[in-house]
Amino acid sequence: MLRIGLTGGIGAGKSTVSATFSECGGIVVDGDVIAREVVEPGTEGLGRLVEAFGAEILLADGALNRPALAAVAFSDDEKRAVLNGIVHPLVGRRRTELIEAAPDDAVIVEDIPLLVESQMAPLFPLVVVVHADVETRVSRLVEHRGMPEADARARIAAQATDEQRRAVADVWLDNSGSQADLVERAKQLWFNRILPFARNIQAGEPVAAPLQPVSFDAGWAGEARRIVARLQTACGHRVVRVDHVGLTAVPGLDAPDVIDVQVTVESLDVADELSGALRAVGYLPLADGIDAVESDARSTVAAFDHSDDAALWRSRLHASADPGRPTNVHLRVAGWPNQQYALLFTDWLRANPGADLDNAYRRAWEWADETGWRP
Repeated sequence: MLRIGLTGGIGAGKSTVSATFSECGGIVVDGDVIAREVVEPGTEGLGRLVEAFGAEILLADGALNRPALAAVAFSDDEKRAVLNGIVHPLVGRRRTELIEAAPDDAVIVEDIPLLVESQMAPLFPLVVVVHADVETRVSRLVEHRGMPEADARARIAAQATDEQRRAVADVWLDNSGSQADLVERAKQLWFNRILPFARNIQAGEPVAAPLQPVSFDAGWAGEARRIVARLQTACGHRVVRVDHVGLTAVPGLDAPDVIDVQVTVESLDVADELSGALRAVGYLPLADGIDAVESDARSTVAAFDHSDDAALWRSRLHASADPGRPTNVHLRVAGWPNQQYALLFTDWLRANPGADLDNAYRRAWEWADETGWRP
């Protein structure tokens, strides 16, 4: 199963993308639909809304008067927080029920309007954000939904900013053109990335990492932050730390286009226990092995410093199944020489741009000793 997080500001065109993904075979779990379902007459949700905002939010037949609720709930941050505190948990519970009922090979598209605001992005192997500029969205809301302009602007202002959405977006779908253009972009995304991603997970086949260097990409840091957040969320308290390491972690350095992330654990047994959690977010086991062994290996942990024990270079390697973002996830034990060198090598290169990589291990540790480096 592959879960996709789909979001976008009101009026951006998210519903069009959701419908397109559904036509392509995705199982859409629509947050808007669920949000309406959990506040239908007779539900716990509607009862709690009436308690919080009064009977004035009801129609004559007892159903929710949505414009009346919006006028009250979006008038200030405190009231909006009350609304979200009632509706979000109920939506989450219903969403879980629908996902658990889906087949194992399904692609679940979770259409979540407030994915960013509710800090749910790290839960998904892939987050798709649909974007249109504010004026375009206001125009659509006024023309197509009959919303007063002031209300449209208030709704937009109450949601996440473009900057906040970009920070969590693995895919940024621009909807500044026609609906037909957006549908075509969504189909290309589905068949060129999402469907292969899902098939790779089902087959247990990670994506091969490229070997040839490319020019430095300033976007690597943002991609790494999203991956680190995803891994931290998936692994939880069982990891010591998660770090972007390797060549793409060094600003300005040309490197193969693969993100390397190190997950530090207390033992290789813990690393093995994390295999299922990593698979759930798109990272498949690639190998159990030994990293390149250095004699007289160094560590800031006295028990492992100046060691010739090759066993201290063992690790677990997972790789992404996402064809759009090759990623290696290295699971290493805290304090072991391989874990420390991955952190040191990255810090050394950041501090010494253009450093000679011949005898890098020795040079990096000389720098560590001179500067008092600690991981």
